[in-house]
Amino acid sequence: MNKDLRPAPGDLDAIETASRDEIASLQLQRLRWSLQHAYDNVPHYRRAFDEKGVHPSDLRRLSDLARFPFTTKKDLRENYPFGMFAVPRQKVARVHASSGTTGKPTVVGYTLNDIDNWANLVARSIRAAGGRPGDMVHVAYGYGLFTGGLGAHYGAERAGCTVVPMSGGQTEKQVQLIQDFRPDIIMVTPSYMQVIVEEMQRQGMDPRESSLKIGIFGAEPWTEAMRREIEGKAGLDAVDIYGLSEVMGPGVASECVESKDGPVIWEDHFYPEIIDPDTGEVLPDGSEGELVFTSLSKEAMPIIRYRTRDLTRLLAPTSRSFRRMGKIVGRSDDMMIIRGVNVFPTQIEEIVLANASLTGLYQMHISREGLLDTVEVHCELQPQRRGLGDAERGEIAQWVQQRIKTLVGISTAVRVFDPDTIERTQTGKARRVYDKRPR
Repeated sequence: MNKDLRPAPGDLDAIETASRDEIASLQLQRLRWSLQHAYDNVPHYRRAFDEKGVHPSDLRRLSDLARFPFTTKKDLRENYPFGMFAVPRQKVARVHASSGTTGKPTVVGYTLNDIDNWANLVARSIRAAGGRPGDMVHVAYGYGLFTGGLGAHYGAERAGCTVVPMSGGQTEKQVQLIQDFRPDIIMVTPSYMQVIVEEMQRQGMDPRESSLKIGIFGAEPWTEAMRREIEGKAGLDAVDIYGLSEVMGPGVASECVESKDGPVIWEDHFYPEIIDPDTGEVLPDGSEGELVFTSLSKEAMPIIRYRTRDLTRLLAPTSRSFRRMGKIVGRSDDMMIIRGVNVFPTQIEEIVLANASLTGLYQMHISREGLLDTVEVHCELQPQRRGLGDAERGEIAQWVQQRIKTLVGISTAVRVFDPDTIERTQTGKARRVYDKRPR
C-alpha cells in the first residue's frame, strides 16, 4: 500500500476519532429526532408504532430501539409511491424508483439536506479509501434507476475530485477513457473491474501500468481472494464500500485503506443492529446475523430498523472510532447478487411463464468461472411441444435469454429440455436455484 494514502489527523471529521461515549450521545439525540420525525409525518410508522405499543418518548437509551418495529421492502412496496415520505412531495429534491419487476416498485427520495449529508458521507468514504482533492475519479457504477452512480458522483465532487461519469458497459470505451484521462480512482463493482482488466490485457496493455491507484468496489459481495487478485493484476489498492438505496445509497459504510479490515459504518448517521433473522432478537457485537439499519438524519424518507437481509457481524473499531461490519456472508432471503445485479427467482419465473411453449418450471445454475459469476437457465417444453427440433428450441432459448438481459439485466445461457425433465419435489415444486459458487 502507498503510505501517502493514509489520512493526516487533521483531515478527519472530529466525530471519526471521538470517544464511544460521544458517539453514543450523538446517536441517542439523533435517534430520538428520527423516531419522532417518522411517527409525526409517516402514517405507516405511526400505525406500526401504535400496533407495537411504543412511542418515540419510550426511547431512553440506545438499546430501547429493540422495542420498535422493523421496516421491510414489503412496507416500501405497499406504500408506493410516496407513502413513506415524511416531507411534502414539493420538498423532495430527487426520487429514485426501482423497476418493479418483482411486483410493485420501490421508491427512495431525498431533500436537498439529505443529498448534502450523502455527498459528505461519500466524500468521507473516498477520503477513507485514500482519495484526495484534485484526484480524478472514474465512476463506472450505474447512473440508472437506483442510486449507485449518482451517490458516488455527488460524493466525489464534494471531496474536491474531478469526476468522469461513465456508468457500466461499453468496456472498450471504459478502457479508452482511463487511458485518455488518467484517473487516479475507479468506483465500480469488483466483477466489472475484472472485465475492464481483461479488456486492457486483450488490447495488449499491462493493467498495472494504468494511472489507477485506488479502486472503490461495492454493490456485490466479494472476497479477500478477489481483492488480492484485483490488486495484483491492476496494481491498485482495493477497498470495499457498502450501502443500500433504502438506507441512503453507497457510503453507509466504507473501508479504510490503511487497515482494509471491513467497512467502517458511519455511525453518526446510521445506527446498526445485528438480529437473529428468524426471531428478530438483537444479538451482541461479534455475532453473525442479519444487519438492520436505522437512519439518524434523513428528512425525506426516514428509515426505522430496516431489515437489509445481509448476513454479517459488527466488529470493534480500528482505524476510526466507529464500528465496522464484516464481509457480507450471504442473504437471509432468496435474492441473488449476480455481477452486482440483484436477481430474484420470481423474475426468471415470470419470463419463462410468458412463453407459451414453456412450462413454469425452471432452474438457475449459478457458478463461477475464474472470478466471474455465470448463470445457466434450464427450462422445459410444454407436453404438447415434445419433439420440437433443435432450431425451434434455439429460438425459444434466445427469446428467454434476450428477455432476461432486457428485463433483469444479466447475461445467461439458456437450455430448453423435454417435458418432465426438471426435478420435482414431493410437493410438485421445482428446486429453483443451484448456487455452485464457492462460499
